[in-house]
Amino acid sequence: MKRLGILLAALAWAGAVAAAAGQLQHPSLLRNHPEIKYATTPVTDPIAELDRKLASGEVRLQSDGRSGYLKSVLAALNVPVESQMLVFSKTSFQAPRISPQNPRAIYFNDTVSVGWVRDGDVLEFVGQDPAQGAVFYTLAQKGTEPPRFQRNDACVSCHASDATHYVPGMFVGSVFPAPDGTTQYGPAYTTDHRTPFEIRWGGWFVTGTHRAERHMGNAIAADSTNLAAMVTPETVHVTDLTGRFDMTGYPSRHSDLVALLVLEHQAKMLNLFTRIGWEARIGSKESGRSIENAAAELVDYLLFIDEAELPGPITGTSAFASRFTAQGPRDRQGRSLRDLSLKNRLLEYPCSYLIYSAPFNAMPEAAKAAVYARLWQVLSGEETGDRYDRLTAADRRAILEILRETKDDLPAYFDGDALRDTP
Repeated sequence: MKRLGILLAALAWAGAVAAAAGQLQHPSLLRNHPEIKYATTPVTDPIAELDRKLASGEVRLQSDGRSGYLKSVLAALNVPVESQMLVFSKTSFQAPRISPQNPRAIYFNDTVSVGWVRDGDVLEFVGQDPAQGAVFYTLAQKGTEPPRFQRNDACVSCHASDATHYVPGMFVGSVFPAPDGTTQYGPAYTTDHRTPFEIRWGGWFVTGTHRAERHMGNAIAADSTNLAAMVTPETVHVTDLTGRFDMTGYPSRHSDLVALLVLEHQAKMLNLFTRIGWEARIGSKESGRSIENAAAELVDYLLFIDEAELPGPITGTSAFASRFTAQGPRDRQGRSLRDLSLKNRLLEYPCSYLIYSAPFNAMPEAAKAAVYARLWQVLSGEETGDRYDRLTAADRRAILEILRETKDDLPAYFDGDALRDTP
């Protein structure tokens, strides 16, 4: 019955993703569109800015043993070590070096992701440009002085597809990994906060506590004829990776569950910001849908309308959660959109903290106006569809009060006092 349950969950999720992707695909959104010019338009993402500082001598990076420039560059980019997550499936261009004995480490903040493979030739980077979306870079671990970032648009061959809404972006995958980390022939999932817990994190180490009976993390699919059998109580509930691999060079001993939950939400949210921005620049005639429809999709995700229920209480094994929530901003009651719930949902107040980010703020005015109009429609109770009942009156009131005190560019109509009656 458990195997049937995970199969049904996987099929339902795969069908939902495929349907959404089919609705969004449109050939006019290619990267070389004259309104986009992804490869040639100057960028201002955090990696590009750091590279300019390296060139001028304002910042210097220090190499440290087998981790190379990793610790130095994390500090320069303000990316917390506590965000470390470990993926052992061979799902990177450095795949030959990745395995359960040598997992790839990923670190992130709101607009930067850093990938490190021990004994690899390069560090991998994704910087979120406010207008152009995800921009990909490498940094050679040896042989350049001073070290400089190299843009790598070859990454877009995988990172601009239905998994990213056909714009350059990040995505989190879940696969059935063989003992050497290669992907077994079978389902592979792109995961976000809507994904059933049972099919997340295949090919990842996951450390933390929860009440779920299944997820795919920490497991090896040794039997290709029975992939689901890789999940056992011993793989589902892991708080310590000691003895699984040599940790020399890794700046953290964790692959934090809370960090994984946050990154899954964040990857798709940033892609939706890029997508609506590109659609606004191209125009609805070429993009194939109105800006209002694009805004409705974005706001549903922003407000966690389709979030899968979490088997909380959930705790991580590092200080990631406290680092994440400490960033604010907070209203006069001390509330923040970065406050974590980790019971049956990710956030205490279900509205993405990325509403404060540079990619949100840089959306074309038409896109931002449509997003704010839809956001008010939902939060005020004007939208009465049954699927929005999960946002209680208390949720919506709290989100509105927090935004009014912490978001400077809210339209004047957000000052309205009345909320319609809601559950």
